[in-house]
Amino acid sequence: MEIEKLEGIAGQVRRDILRMVHGAKSGHPGGSLGCADYFVALYFHMMKHNPKFSMEGKDEDLFFLSNGHISPVWYSVLARSGYFEVSELMTFRKINSRVQGHPTTHEGLPGIRVASGSLGQGLSVAIGAALAKKLNGDNKLVFVLMGDGEQDEGQIWEAAMSAAHHKVDNLIATIDYNGQQIDGPTKKVMDLGDLGAKYKAFGWEVINLENGNDMAEVVKTLERAKGLTGRATPVMILMKTEMGYGVDFMMGSHKWHGVAPNDDQLLQAMNQLPLGELLDF
Repeated sequence: MEIEKLEGIAGQVRRDILRMVHGAKSGHPGGSLGCADYFVALYFHMMKHNPKFSMEGKDEDLFFLSNGHISPVWYSVLARSGYFEVSELMTFRKINSRVQGHPTTHEGLPGIRVASGSLGQGLSVAIGAALAKKLNGDNKLVFVLMGDGEQDEGQIWEAAMSAAHHKVDNLIATIDYNGQQIDGPTKKVMDLGDLGAKYKAFGWEVINLENGNDMAEVVKTLERAKGLTGRATPVMILMKTEMGYGVDFMMGSHKWHGVAPNDDQLLQAMNQLPLGELLDF
């Protein structure tokens, strides 16, 4: 798909995110907006996947969201790529809805293979899925997205060591490196230091994505990462994004990590995001 068309879809996804969080009066818009380009590039360009969902995902690329609080962006992309009706996004965070604040599996929402949001666990799950594909002779890939604040969790580093030891080379992990977490900038909460050097020391191939809000650069980096698979080494993308990207009063601030816009703020934000070929739900 052409970059311009992917950018148009990402714009609509950002509109979906804002309307979902506003409608629920709760949710996490900041990281969701920042990661819209990544999700669109993944589902509309990179991954080989089937909206006629099966939990096993045989002969498909799989995706796991570790930082499950940014579920709005994932739900929007799943709906827009045909996993379920776009109108279901209106039920975000409502009682008995399948689109809960964090992804869950008990209601059987297509596209969701594991409940997530307990930070630190997603990388371990992805490694397990990648190893299962190897055992089953399935040559498709496993993708996982984590947050940078999530790197504070010890389980992440146990998983990182395990992936290198077991030569999990059908895995492409990405960290949303926006420098913000719920309590403030990552440098103040827990300085991550040279994150790339750390993953390299753990035996990973590391790629720096300097602008995760540039669709062309996101696509190019994902393609480069795919080209590095199958070489006995797991692949990590350090993706720099802007929290709240696309909405000027949300950009770059941890204050929009988990706050819903009010009516006036929604209108202001929606005026900054042009309506493209796709329509609002």
